Amino acid sequence: MTQQDAGNDLVVSIINYKTADLTIACVKSVLADFVSSPDLRGHIVVVDNASQDGSDTVIAQWLAQHPDVPVTLLRSDHNSGFSGGHNQGIAARQADFYLVLNSDAVLTDGFCKAMLAAAQARPDAGLFTPRIDYDDGRQQTSCFRIPSPASELIRGAATGPVTRALQRYNVWLDMPPAPDDIGWASFAGILLRGAMIDDIGPMDEGYFLYFEDTEYCLRARRGGWQIAYVPDARFIHFRGGSAPVKELARQKARLPRYYYASRTRLFYQAHGYPGLVAANLALYAGWSISGLRHMLGQKKRRVVAQEWRDIWTNLLTPMGDSYGPKRTT
Repeated sequence: MTQQDAGNDLVVSIINYKTADLTIACVKSVLADFVSSPDLRGHIVVVDNASQDGSDTVIAQWLAQHPDVPVTLLRSDHNSGFSGGHNQGIAARQADFYLVLNSDAVLTDGFCKAMLAAAQARPDAGLFTPRIDYDDGRQQTSCFRIPSPASELIRGAATGPVTRALQRYNVWLDMPPAPDDIGWASFAGILLRGAMIDDIGPMDEGYFLYFEDTEYCLRARRGGWQIAYVPDARFIHFRGGSAPVKELARQKARLPRYYYASRTRLFYQAHGYPGLVAANLALYAGWSISGLRHMLGQKKRRVVAQEWRDIWTNLLTPMGDSYGPKRTT
């Protein structure tokens, strides 16, 4: 680590994967917020996750036109997914705090100031989750409970009586959430304390996409770190800039194998092998309840194609290689 790398208050890690225009807009919003906090020593690390579409060149050309901005572009030689990309961004520079931020996000004024003020006020917390809004102004649900066999029963049944009976296991939380209910928070934008990263390690690169944020929050909570909700900090999330899974799920189309591999890994890490199997069986039970409702005259509910089979992905090998590189010291 060079002297230039030392002593940042905040490093913002942004992954680019074929989203040059979104990434540049995101960077601009962060730079504008840096200006509003002149005492902040901030730096942005953009990690191109092997886009191979020329978007890294577009970003490099923009940076060449703005040589004085505190931005570093890293080009990964392979697509290491969400965890791997952000691990590179975090490892690149030493800082007290790290903002993991999606490329399809735009910060509002005062975001960094509000987040860092909350971090200073809550030394027991290692993760700080802001308010996230859609571009139409609606608030996004961004805080959740840890998935469990009971929550899979809720998801499969998709019926009011089951949801109400098992409400304390429902993954989705009302916003703003009760602090003690937050099991995990969206990593579309979240502030991580550097001391926590040193304590629990980097993000788990056994996840390519999805559920990596759930696991990291679970690991942090198990390590004694709290998750704080910071409603005074807000950003706009356009969503879906580089990942198709939510659209596939909306269409009830078959989801990629990596989604189910991540789901298997998360349930195994959260609940052990028995909990993983129980979650799958609970989902079947939920589907059975939904099917019974259809037989009794309710509207038939569509489920994601092939999910009955794909939930068993990696059942015999739920764990692979572990976390990833530690940040620079």
